[in-house]
Amino acid sequence: QVPLVESGGGLVQAGGSLRLSCAASGRTFSSYAMAWFRQAPGKEREFVAVINYSGVLTYYKDSVKGRFTISRDNAKNTVYLQMNNLKPEDTAVYYCAARRLYRSSYPGDYESWGVGTQVTVSS
Repeated sequence: QVPLVESGGGLVQAGGSLRLSCAASGRTFSSYAMAWFRQAPGKEREFVAVINYSGVLTYYKDSVKGRFTISRDNAKNTVYLQMNNLKPEDTAVYYCAARRLYRSSYPGDYESWGVGTQVTVSS
């Protein structure tokens, strides 16, 4: 497992931007695919985006395509989620997660999770 800590959440107006970061501990970060999920109150945790171990491959939830960008810096053991043109429906706790294999959108497939960071988008 990989210890993960998210940061960068906050309150932003609709149309605004935020960049989330997820810092990992240990020397195996670069061998993991990394993903972002989110969970709104009363709803199930849902997939947002995933990036493969090298950063070459990415995959997004349809509703965030063109607005969100996932990236990683393996030298810094960090994965990012740049969120632009935020909408009130993006309001949720955002979690990063790690697994060895790329491109699963199912939360149960992920081995490690952070504690989450709150993103609130006001209308």
